[in-house]
Amino acid sequence: MTDVENRRVILNARPVGVPGPEFFNIETAPVPTVGEGEFLVRNAFLSVDPAMRGWVNDAPNYSPPVPVGDVMRAIAVGDIVQSRHPDYAAGERVCGTFGWQHFAISDGSNVMRKLLPEEESMSLALGVLGLNGLTAYFGLLDVCSPKYGETLVVSTAAGAVGSCVGQIGKIKGCRTVGIAGGPVKVRHCLEEFGYDDAIDYKHCADIAVELAKLCPDGIDMYFDNTCGPISDAVFENLALHARIVVCGTASIQEWDPLPVGPRVHRQLLVARARMGGFLIHDYKDRIPEAIEDLSQWVGTGSIKAREHILEGIDSAPGAIRMLYRGENTGKLVIRLD
Repeated sequence: MTDVENRRVILNARPVGVPGPEFFNIETAPVPTVGEGEFLVRNAFLSVDPAMRGWVNDAPNYSPPVPVGDVMRAIAVGDIVQSRHPDYAAGERVCGTFGWQHFAISDGSNVMRKLLPEEESMSLALGVLGLNGLTAYFGLLDVCSPKYGETLVVSTAAGAVGSCVGQIGKIKGCRTVGIAGGPVKVRHCLEEFGYDDAIDYKHCADIAVELAKLCPDGIDMYFDNTCGPISDAVFENLALHARIVVCGTASIQEWDPLPVGPRVHRQLLVARARMGGFLIHDYKDRIPEAIEDLSQWVGTGSIKAREHILEGIDSAPGAIRMLYRGENTGKLVIRLD
């Protein structure tokens, strides 16, 4: 592919907090050569995820930070155009950690999954049939273990993960309450994602009081995508034996030093609640199981997906900041030429 060039987004400096476009450069390089045991992917869609903030900050995390000067780490989906790998053939579609670039070389170790032939939308492999849907699936079903009739509260409830959590909760017979920012996202929660109730945290005088009204018997499960003041309000309303899964920390802008907020030990003690974090990497061996269920629910309309698509790799450098400002109205993806 000597007549084609590879445009890629490079991390040019180490940010603190949410990285803006000034921390990235777009460079052009030759398309990499396929070696023995490798294959070449032409990316079609690039993902923008909250976790990317942690991938570039020099702070304790579950993976080392992206080195300055390297391609920005990102999940992408695309077509295999050349292969010298026995398990991957040209023409197959794959989703994996291929980075913010047009072309990526892989030996298979960074592949999340192959797309099924019947999957019509490649971009869904980055959202409800990808990292976000898998996070919602295992975080809710395995960590929270929902029971019919229980009350589930979700923060960033209109986001790519939160919207899927709420809909899986409804499938399992739970009463769902979403917390989102602004009337448009609250409307999405109620009208598209089927939440029973939703709170606009930007225009609510006291979230804890509002939750007490909406959840008079307490909150059985809390899917926490934010931490911070929203979570503090939830902790005031825990039901006996509540389960809390910590999925994200969107409200924390900087991690050094780590913020010290209200202590939740007493609330957890009194409610005999269980609180823990999890990473989707712990469930990689069970991805096929989740994709089968999620695909069925999407196919029957039990789960609806909303996407916010940016055009071209030039939109990538500012996309993480856009995500943290809440300016997207669905799963944020970048469509390449």
